[in-house]
Amino acid sequence: MKTPKIYAIMFMALAFVSINIYGQDKEATRPDREKWDQVEMQGTVTAINPETREVTLMGTDGGLVTLTASEAIERFDEIAVDDVLKFEFYTYLKAEFRAPTAEEVAEPLQMMAEGGKAPEGMDPAAVVGAVVKAVVTIEALNRPSMIATVKGPGGNFVSISMEDEQLMTELRIGQVLILTYAEAIAIALEKK
Repeated sequence: MKTPKIYAIMFMALAFVSINIYGQDKEATRPDREKWDQVEMQGTVTAINPETREVTLMGTDGGLVTLTASEAIERFDEIAVDDVLKFEFYTYLKAEFRAPTAEEVAEPLQMMAEGGKAPEGMDPAAVVGAVVKAVVTIEALNRPSMIATVKGPGGNFVSISMEDEQLMTELRIGQVLILTYAEAIAIALEKK
């Protein structure tokens, strides 16, 4: 079933449009950098505990994992042993090398989350995603390990693995930039 994947892609596209509503009067010091990533996983249901709402899955490598379904999952009773759960996880990271706009300075952290599920009559499926856009400051650069650490508006830190050695040499501690991070996960149940 491709429906959850389409919903995940649609969510991320709408989220970018919604969160980038501020004027982009930007004097960039270098071009924006973007990175997309997608991971697909699946597991076969090997056990179900309806009392605890736990589902045990066996991955394609033979490894086992037990997940607990929240009460928000209304169609839990439709899951059966030997069904296959497919997960598609998408991430997006964008760095804008420019001074923040007046609107971004006033609201340095913007977040949006959304979700949806398949209607009755379709195999159970759901998608959920979130987008965070923040004005951040570079706090540390570990050039040998290719890791940049930024500090967000709330004082929290995030370390980011870098791929571009040239960019690592050009970045400076104390430099302000705009980071947008998005993720979405689509889950679909395939009945045996």
